[in-house]
Amino acid sequence: MLTRLRVMTALSCLPLALALAACGERGDGAPAETAARPVRTIIVGGSAGSELRRFPGRVEATQRAELSFRVAGQLREVRVREGDRVEAGSVIARLDPTDYETALADRQATFDNAERNYRRASELVESGSISRLDYDRMEAQFRSAEAALEQARNNLAYTELRAPFTGRIAQRLVENFEEVQARQPVFYLQGDQQLDVIIDLPETIIREVRRGDAVDIDEDVASSDAARVQAWATFSDYPELKLPLTLREVATRADAATQTYRVTFSMPPPKAFTVLPGMTADVAVDFSPLLSGDQVFWLPAQAVQADASLAPQVWVYDSASGTVSARPVETGRLADDRIQVTSGLAGGEEIVAVGAPYLSEGMRVRPLPQLEQAEPRPGDR
Repeated sequence: MLTRLRVMTALSCLPLALALAACGERGDGAPAETAARPVRTIIVGGSAGSELRRFPGRVEATQRAELSFRVAGQLREVRVREGDRVEAGSVIARLDPTDYETALADRQATFDNAERNYRRASELVESGSISRLDYDRMEAQFRSAEAALEQARNNLAYTELRAPFTGRIAQRLVENFEEVQARQPVFYLQGDQQLDVIIDLPETIIREVRRGDAVDIDEDVASSDAARVQAWATFSDYPELKLPLTLREVATRADAATQTYRVTFSMPPPKAFTVLPGMTADVAVDFSPLLSGDQVFWLPAQAVQADASLAPQVWVYDSASGTVSARPVETGRLADDRIQVTSGLAGGEEIVAVGAPYLSEGMRVRPLPQLEQAEPRPGDR
């Protein structure tokens, strides 16, 4: 009985043994190939757009001015409120003109008398009735009275404050019937036709720019190489809208407190939403046209691995054989999740971006398809 049980057990295990043996061989009797490891690959591209940096920006009006009276007096009339739009040349406030009207009348009388004396002297000097010295003195008095009269007229005109350009009253600094001094700020006016977006560049970026490219003493900013950079602004409530920026000013002297360099871009006000001076923006700047040296590539940091001697390398995929091979590279700066590769790649290679730590020379891999990511629905974070 025991012998028969052993025979039956051996016969029942025979199919399992044959199946295991078949797994180790192909149909022709050769050993089975190892399954290809799945990886994600990317194509090494050019350096265009690789020097993209982001900075916090602040919005200012391109045209802005503190408005003040050129003479002192009591504020008699304020014709605008904060937020009002004013046209160039329109009167926005007036001072009490009484004292200046009185001064003008006095200067007018003095001028009239000096003019009559001067005309008489002109007739008498020709006949020799007065000396040339007396004539010169009367002419000087006439010229002085004429200048004083013109100044009195100007002072009376200065009691009206006019808008120098079209814009909006951003802030009113005084109340009606207050006594204001000459040159005391009364209004803050901002133009509404153009906006400035200002960023501060650290000196580390300035040092990377080729000498003479960003600033040329023989050219203005608009025609210099610095104007070739591409920049755009986005705002937190509308991240999908990229507003193109135009370079307007570049400071070549660092701020004493922050040791940064002020760079000013300009843009027209967007029509989709309201942007006011004082708001903040996210500014993206592509410095590729200004950065010197050879062609560089920005790769995902996980695509660059260390070999046995801790030297950086990437895994290049050969689509013909389906295998990968190590390629030594030289690296530069690390920014967020990307690293700069300065040499070792020519561009166009297909390299492993995800799964590189688990590879070996000549290993068969299977690139996963590049699937598109679904767009987030409105309100999703």
